[in-house]
Amino acid sequence: MSEEAQGVEQTPEPSASELLGAALGGAARRAGIDPADGASTQTVVWSAMGGWRGILESVLPSLAFVVLFTFAPEPLILPLGVSVGLAAVFTIVRLVQKSPPAAALGGLIAACAAAALALFTGRGQDNFVLGFFTNAAYGSALLISALVGWSLIGLAAGFLMGEGTSWRQDRRKRRTYFWLAIAWAALFAARLAVQLPLYFSGDVTALGMLKLVMGLPLFAPMIAVTWLVVRALHPRESQADINSPA
Repeated sequence: MSEEAQGVEQTPEPSASELLGAALGGAARRAGIDPADGASTQTVVWSAMGGWRGILESVLPSLAFVVLFTFAPEPLILPLGVSVGLAAVFTIVRLVQKSPPAAALGGLIAACAAAALALFTGRGQDNFVLGFFTNAAYGSALLISALVGWSLIGLAAGFLMGEGTSWRQDRRKRRTYFWLAIAWAALFAARLAVQLPLYFSGDVTALGMLKLVMGLPLFAPMIAVTWLVVRALHPRESQADINSPA
């Protein structure tokens, strides 16, 4: 067997944690969170929210549904149709601007699925059910990752900062990423704790407004805090050559 072949065979396969960290870090970079850019905290938060377009995409469909349902709950298809229609318009704009199809279609598919469920049951509050499952899934994943010592925040930050999973050997970083994951899990849990009682009581207007209030207004400061903590763990001077050739 040639030396080249032996070298290929001896190349270690990336572990599951490394693959997950790369995926999470890649998603963060696509969202505009990249330490190599030297961007300010304000810029990072703004990029993570998607700028004005991201804010409008996040807020307008739900806001339109809540307002129309409050003043004209019947027929239910009217507020649902307007909400899905706005999501469709945003999706078309993204596709025209050649955004990645998955990112462009994801929100529309979710909006259509939520509206279909509400139409099937005839209850306006069921338009928010998929959001409950999403919050539960994210919160559970973050909580479990922290408890088993593989914080998802740490995996993403490790990839972004160019240190892979070596942060687990640093007690300070490991503890910090544990609490960051717990904080994010608490955010998703708080959404469920506040919104589920309104869902079961059938108060669609209050549920919709609280969904908006507990969305970007809470997401933005959490992103800011997370970014500041991660940068504090990795001083700027040690990051100057993250993307420079060895």
